[in-house]
Amino acid sequence: MLSWRLSNTLDSGFCVDCLEQALQAYGTPEIFNTDQGCQFTSEAFTGVLLKKGMAISMDGRGRALDNIFVERLWRSVKHEDVYLKGYATMSELLIGLAEYFVLYNAADSTLKCNFCK
Repeated sequence: MLSWRLSNTLDSGFCVDCLEQALQAYGTPEIFNTDQGCQFTSEAFTGVLLKKGMAISMDGRGRALDNIFVERLWRSVKHEDVYLKGYATMSELLIGLAEYFVLYNAADSTLKCNFCK
């Protein structure tokens, strides 16, 4: 997990913040793959990618295998943490996810971006 945010809206702002943090920490990849959600197709989000010179790849409808690693991550998060703990508030969820991702990232502390320029 390079970077993450929590939001209960489809606003692109939190996605742009998350993207910029990941790019600053891990560098700029040649290609950025995402789905076609409105937050990822917004001018704010795609503008960051284009400004950095990245090629943009967006999954087509029914192309779940293109995004299988992210889909698998969020399936694991839900089954290993969210469903078990049943968070009642966004604040509890934020704290719980922060703890989960510390453990998740600690499993491979040698994470390096092999696709960055």
